[in-house]
Amino acid sequence: MTTPRRISLAYEQACAGRVAGVDEVGRGPLAGPVLAAAIILPAALDPALANRIDDSKRLSEAERIAITDLLRGSGAIWAVASASVAEIAALNILQASLLAMRRAVLRLAIMPDYVLVDGHRTPDLPMACRAVIGGDGLSLSIAAASIIAKTHRDRLMQRLDARYPGYGWARNAGYGTAQHRAAIKSLGPTPHHRRGFGPLLSG
Repeated sequence: MTTPRRISLAYEQACAGRVAGVDEVGRGPLAGPVLAAAIILPAALDPALANRIDDSKRLSEAERIAITDLLRGSGAIWAVASASVAEIAALNILQASLLAMRRAVLRLAIMPDYVLVDGHRTPDLPMACRAVIGGDGLSLSIAAASIIAKTHRDRLMQRLDARYPGYGWARNAGYGTAQHRAAIKSLGPTPHHRRGFGPLLSG
């Protein structure tokens, strides 16, 4: 049975002024940065495009890429930003995720009046923010941000895979698959591995 669609603009419509949705990707991998996206959807978003936007985890890679390309031509305003492996080590993954989200919002060409953030916490920002638990499955702008963040991080990990072959990053995006863990044992960690994430990288 197909899960009923819950995503709408209800959260955006409850806010005053221009609203940005924000989400991050990459909190759990053993390698690579955490990346966030912020997006302000156009007031006249094509309904056909809106109906395609969903939580990035519910979409295939091809669907995410296609939607990202459509959003690029839709009049949406977006920005992406990251926190590095070094920042993750220095701050912890939660604070690094909040830092990436803050950077993404502050990189927007036009500042929003209100920010909707997926999760339990909001980054330190100079405008009103609201944390929406499960927001990538509820808010259209957060879902769009989740798609953009996932697409951009996957492309980044594919580029890193070409520089550091053997870990399968083009397929696993740095997550701790069996093949990735075996490669760490045989090849050793790279500068892009999060030392301290999991027993294979501790010490």
